[in-house]
Amino acid sequence: MSLTRIGAVIRNPFTDKAITAKAPVDTSIILTVVPRRAADEPQLPVIGKRRATTAKEVTELDERIGIAEVTGRKAYTHMLTSNDVDTVLIGTTTLETLGLEVNPTTGKLKETTTYLL
Repeated sequence: MSLTRIGAVIRNPFTDKAITAKAPVDTSIILTVVPRRAADEPQLPVIGKRRATTAKEVTELDERIGIAEVTGRKAYTHMLTSNDVDTVLIGTTTLETLGLEVNPTTGKLKETTTYLL
């Protein structure tokens, strides 16, 4: 299966400032990760810190909120800011919040069912 890359907009929910990215979907991460410079551009609000285990170390990263826009869908989502990544990485929580998942056969996004059991 090839890497799934999607067009994404990350928007500040209060000012409407935004960045656009061709972002890989990384189903091995929970939260979306945004490079610090990309998060600072639209001034995504910092709501706290979160401990995260990365490939390099255990560290504390800024946790921010924003609106993710993918394939015409929009959702509020929590994101982490990293100095070590150079592209937006879309995590599984953002996908689930948008009602999307990766089709493992095609590598494309598809609508998913939301269960309220």
